[in-house]
Amino acid sequence: MNLKKYPFVLLLLMISFAGFSQNSSLFSKEMASRLASLPIHCIDQEFPNKTGHSSDSPDDHRLLPSELHPSFYGCLDWHSSVHGHWMLAKLLKTYPDLPEREQIIAIFNRNFDPARIKVEAEYFTKYKTTRTFERTYGWAWLLKLDQELATWDTPLARQWHQNLQPLTLALVELWTNFLPKQTYPNRTGVHPNTAFGLVFALDWARTVGNPAFEKAVIEKSKVFYEKNESTPAYLEPDGSDFLSPSLEIADLMRRVLPAKDFEKWLNTFYEKRSIDTIIRMPIVSDRTDFQIVHLDGLSLSRAWCMKGIAKTLPASHPWKKLFNDTAGQFLLKTLPNVTSGNYGGDHWLASFAVYAIFD
Repeated sequence: MNLKKYPFVLLLLMISFAGFSQNSSLFSKEMASRLASLPIHCIDQEFPNKTGHSSDSPDDHRLLPSELHPSFYGCLDWHSSVHGHWMLAKLLKTYPDLPEREQIIAIFNRNFDPARIKVEAEYFTKYKTTRTFERTYGWAWLLKLDQELATWDTPLARQWHQNLQPLTLALVELWTNFLPKQTYPNRTGVHPNTAFGLVFALDWARTVGNPAFEKAVIEKSKVFYEKNESTPAYLEPDGSDFLSPSLEIADLMRRVLPAKDFEKWLNTFYEKRSIDTIIRMPIVSDRTDFQIVHLDGLSLSRAWCMKGIAKTLPASHPWKKLFNDTAGQFLLKTLPNVTSGNYGGDHWLASFAVYAIFD
């Protein structure tokens, strides 16, 4: 690659070497603007589209994505549209004078319109099979979006947050009812991963002040993971993973357990061969392949998990520096690929990059 032709890549590399993975204050408005352009481009792009809709009849089978989901129909699928909106909220909150400000405001005014959100909320009860739609990956990103709006103290953000509540509350109710019935966690490296969802659910509950939901999430997290030992992370990753099953669990348990208890838990959770595996950079052989490009997301999600775990560990722990350094390298090597020009990554990777930088 001729880096002189790609000033954004050069900027990413320079900031990476400066250590921005440990300090989001080094993130620039120019970077934010470049990344914001990706969801702005695809939020209104209806096709290609992967709806995930299970049809009840010929009538709803014929509906367009924008008819099923008038707010979140673009960016290939519902969850990518949701976390694209989250990213735009995060960036505009961080840089109120972002050049794309008016575009973002127009998108939010349209897609957070109460009539559109009402249709989105009703979707989860209108059809026979939609109560499980986007469970729990899309649910988690919707709560992350709600959390971002809830902590954004401007008149517009307060209105958007208020408008989103019917959908937010519908998903919290679904999740609250689901938790007691979920006997086993999903330990996959893709969308159904249980630990990833519970991380965002717990963060949301603590931020907005929902102690009942917080308690339910903590209790279920302990049931699923507190006694886990010698996790087989040496088998990671699968060929289309964008999450690390083991690191997502660790990222959750650092939130659930007191710091000293978490350190003891982590020491029995990982063996050396598993640590040796998860610090290796995933190989992405074809970024035009919509599944293989998931592995770029894996590098970014590993980075945010390792950063968070390192932050929790004491200075004397040997994995603190290792995880910090590895997270920085994963970001350094992956960020130039976020804007690869291939829709398979461009429709979602920027959100992962922003979360990895700011989390």
